[in-house]
Amino acid sequence: MNYQMDRGRRFSFTNIPKHLMTLLACFTVVPIVAQAASAQGTERGGKEVVEAVCAACHRTGANGAPRIGDERAWVQLASQGLTSLTAIALKGIRKMPPHGGNPDLSDTEIERAITYMVNRSGGRWIEPISKSTPAVQRSGAQIVQAHCAKCHQTGAGGAPKIGDRAAWIPRLKQGFEFAVRSAIKGHGPMPSRGGVADLTDPEIRAAITYMINGRTTTATRPSVALTAGPDPNHQIIDGIEIYLGIVSAESIREEHPKTDAESLMHGGIPKGKDYYHVNVSLFDAKTTAVITDAQVEARVSDSDGRGETKKLEIMGISNTISYGNYFRIPRNASYAVTVQVRKPDASRASQVKFDFNS
Repeated sequence: MNYQMDRGRRFSFTNIPKHLMTLLACFTVVPIVAQAASAQGTERGGKEVVEAVCAACHRTGANGAPRIGDERAWVQLASQGLTSLTAIALKGIRKMPPHGGNPDLSDTEIERAITYMVNRSGGRWIEPISKSTPAVQRSGAQIVQAHCAKCHQTGAGGAPKIGDRAAWIPRLKQGFEFAVRSAIKGHGPMPSRGGVADLTDPEIRAAITYMINGRTTTATRPSVALTAGPDPNHQIIDGIEIYLGIVSAESIREEHPKTDAESLMHGGIPKGKDYYHVNVSLFDAKTTAVITDAQVEARVSDSDGRGETKKLEIMGISNTISYGNYFRIPRNASYAVTVQVRKPDASRASQVKFDFNS
């Protein structure tokens, strides 16, 4: 289908213990409902995580857990720094399993919980406000080759094969973030986080993106020749490159047989006249990396402001990951296509407007 288109922190204690107590000996396992697409955008604060998950052990010191408020128990732990303590919590230690036994806890939520307990025990750390990214983050290709290929290379156990977009696209119907959360929790014969406890959330996203495309997707941004003048279907806002593509549903039906996965996107090609597929591709303006974890919404309206607004669903198309949905756009009229993009780490949504003549 062709379209146009480590944080500053301070810590102070007065008493130094004679020995290092057991680190984060246990987190209470509490079921937490995964929220597709928006889960990473609604991460909880440290106090909320501790009260819901950690307090059962850390409030009383059960199972050797350092008790909240006990400066002697926390001072040497805190001296290791947030990065080290988070790494231990991700892998698990003694009676505490990886991710505290709850894979739904994001890396940032664990960081915030640790920070909260440190601060309640005499520290002055600053609570993390953005998702954790390791100093050396493994690429999608590295993760897949080291851990995922043993099943996804051959399709063992029903695993979708690497690069088989026809097998992957149906798994994205509920959104890319739903697939990520499914991998974090474990699904069918695949264990939580693919059996690799220290895989971070961003690394899991990178691995899934790689397997969908069969390659990394950092250089698939359409090239825009400087001599060609401005592209009406390309805008940059808040560090995000946005490309718009619109094609008629009729042309999609002609190009793809009924058994083709692309013909089944968004519940199938709508019947009737005046339907178009609106596609939005997002790239990081600095790195050209494909953005796969955003929430994207589009509104198509006529000159009187009448129209419809829809969430654009994650999809694999044109050798990359993008977002799309079908809209009814009557012919022979001018329309405004307003695209709203919200990234998980953004405090507000970014919005741009394109013109389209049907």
